[in-house]
Amino acid sequence: SWVQFFHDTALFRVYSPTLIPGLLQTEGYAAALLSSIAAFREIPVNDGAEAASARVERSRIIHEPGRRFVFLIEEAALYYRLGDADAMAAQLGYLLTAGAVPAASLGIIPMTTQRRAMWPQEIFHIYDDTLVSVELLSAQVNITQPSEIALYLKAFEQLRSMAVYGAEARSLIVKAIDA
Repeated sequence: SWVQFFHDTALFRVYSPTLIPGLLQTEGYAAALLSSIAAFREIPVNDGAEAASARVERSRIIHEPGRRFVFLIEEAALYYRLGDADAMAAQLGYLLTAGAVPAASLGIIPMTTQRRAMWPQEIFHIYDDTLVSVELLSAQVNITQPSEIALYLKAFEQLRSMAVYGAEARSLIVKAIDA
């Protein structure tokens, strides 16, 4: 059902304070993340590699016409090491090219940003203006109540106004690669 939902969505907005968003993950980064989740949840069969491959396949949607993507990442997410150094370098290198995808906007909120009205939030995705999906440790919460969606839209816009884009965003990624 999510595959069809993705194909029916025209505008994806994603905010992530701690991870590279799934639609921008490389296979190595996704495999490390999904394997870590499986280990934490004590899932006996670790299918992280297969799940990562499926995630990367799903992410090809960002290259299909008719959709727009706005990604906001807190700078700290660039430094959280998932996988080995090669996997992280590949992931950060991929982010350098993600901003060049015509239908995608990548904003990074610098760690030095003065927080006025909006503090870091949990990971959330807004699909058009009809659904917000919030990722928690134990569950994914799907919000469809218009007044609650409006709060997330407001938060997203405030977070978006704190982000840097283009060359400034690339310089933060390069700084993380160097680190």
